[in-house]
Amino acid sequence: MKYTLGGLLIVTVCAGLIWQFSSASVPNTTFASTKVKDRPASIQQIPTPTGFQRVKVPSNSFGQYLRNLRLKSDPTVYLHNGQKKRNQQAQYAVIDIDVGKKNLQQCADAVMRLRAEYLFGQKQFQQIKFNFTSGDPALYTQWRKGYRARVRGNKVSWVKTRGYDASYQNFRKYLEVVFTYAGSYSLARELKKVQNIRDLRIGDVFIQGGFPGHAVLVVDMARHSRTGEVVFLLAQSYMPAQDIHLLKNLNNSRLNPWYSIRQVREELETPEWTFKKNNLKRF
Repeated sequence: MKYTLGGLLIVTVCAGLIWQFSSASVPNTTFASTKVKDRPASIQQIPTPTGFQRVKVPSNSFGQYLRNLRLKSDPTVYLHNGQKKRNQQAQYAVIDIDVGKKNLQQCADAVMRLRAEYLFGQKQFQQIKFNFTSGDPALYTQWRKGYRARVRGNKVSWVKTRGYDASYQNFRKYLEVVFTYAGSYSLARELKKVQNIRDLRIGDVFIQGGFPGHAVLVVDMARHSRTGEVVFLLAQSYMPAQDIHLLKNLNNSRLNPWYSIRQVREELETPEWTFKKNNLKRF
C-alpha cells in the first residue's frame, strides 16, 4: 500500500489484491525452459515472429533505450521484499533493473521509472517531471536544487530545505517521492491520448487510471515485411512492487510474447489486466 501526503493526496494502487488470484496460464516453453546461455540478454535479442522485422527507431531515442534494456538470466519475478511473486506464469522475461526495497515501484511507477531513467541518462533534466495525484507538478530540477514538497491545507508548495545535489542517489530519492504520491490516476491524466492504435510507437502506454488502475509499456515493435502487420512487446510491474517484466501473449502462441495490433480490436487482454483499445496514451 502507498501513503498519503498530509492527508491531501489520494494515491493510486495498481490492482488491489487481485495479484493473489491471477488466473492460471500455460507455461512459457519458448523461454523459461531454455538454457541460461541461450536466453536473450536484452529485449533487442528477443526473436521476432517469422516474417517480421523490427521497426527503425532514432538513435538516442526513448524507443532505442527501451529496446536495449538488458534482461536477467533468471525469468523469475521477485517482489520488493525478496519473495517470489505468487503468479509466475505471466512473464516472458525479467528486465535487469532493481525494484527497490520499498513497496513503491508498482505499475505506473515502473513506466515513470523507465521514462525518468532514460531522460536522466540523456541529461534532459528539464523533462523529468510528473504530477502528484492532486495534480501538483513534481519537477526533478526543483528537487535537485534542494526543494521539497510541503502541504498546507489543500495546497502543495515546494520549499528549499537542502543544498544542490545532482547525484544519481538523489535522483532515486526523487523517484521514491513520485512513486509514493503519484500513480495510474495521475499518469493517465497527464499523458496524451493516441487517437488511432495504428499510430502505435515504442514508449506508448496502455493505461487505465483509477483506484485501482494499471499500466503497461510498449517496449519494442516489429512489422511484417509483406503484410505490414505490426506486433509489439509489453512490460509491466504490478502490486505489490516487483521486478519489471515482459508479458507473455497467452492468446496467441504463434506470436508469444509479441502482441499484434490486429489482436486489439476493442480490448487488449494481457495476463493480469484487460485494457480498452482507447486506453493508449503517450508521453
